[in-house]
Amino acid sequence: MRYTSSEANKLLRRLNDDRDALLMKEGNTSTFLAAMGEDPESVRPEYNYLDTQRELDELNRKIRIVKHALNCFNLEHVVPGFDMTIDQLLVYIPQLTAKKKKLAYMKNRLPKQRVREKSSLSYSGNIIDYWYVNYDIKAAEADYASVTDELARAQTALDVLNNTETMEILM
Repeated sequence: MRYTSSEANKLLRRLNDDRDALLMKEGNTSTFLAAMGEDPESVRPEYNYLDTQRELDELNRKIRIVKHALNCFNLEHVVPGFDMTIDQLLVYIPQLTAKKKKLAYMKNRLPKQRVREKSSLSYSGNIIDYWYVNYDIKAAEADYASVTDELARAQTALDVLNNTETMEILM
C-alpha cells in the first residue's frame, strides 16, 4: 500500500499505541491477586500468554517495517528548494530553531545595561557595573529575521513533501 510520510507516521503512532495498550493489558492480566480463602478461579482475568506474545511480535514486526520505510524515504528524498535530504533537513530545522532562539536573545539586548546581580563576588560597594554588547544589534535583528524566514521555508517545504510524496509499505 502507498502512504505519504505523514500517513506513515500516523500509522506508526497507531501501531505503537496498539502495542503499548497490549503491554498494559498484559501487565494487568498476566498476574492477579486473590485473597486468602478466595477461589482464585473466580477472580482470574482472561489472559493467553502465547496469543499475547504472538500479537506483540506481529505489532513489533509491523513497526519495524514502517520505521524502515520512513527511514529509507527520509534518506532518499531531497527536499525541493534545499540541497538536503529529509533526514538532513530534520537535523537542520532544530539547528535553525536554536539559532533563532539565540538571536532573539541577542537582538533584544540593550547596548548598555546595568548589572542587577549583587553576588558576593561581583558586588563591591558603590561601584555600578554595566554589561555592554560587543556586536551590532541591528545585524542580530537582520539575522533573526533571515533565520525566521529560512525556518518557515524549511518547515513548509518539509510539510509539502510529507503530504504529497508517497512510499510503498508492504506489511
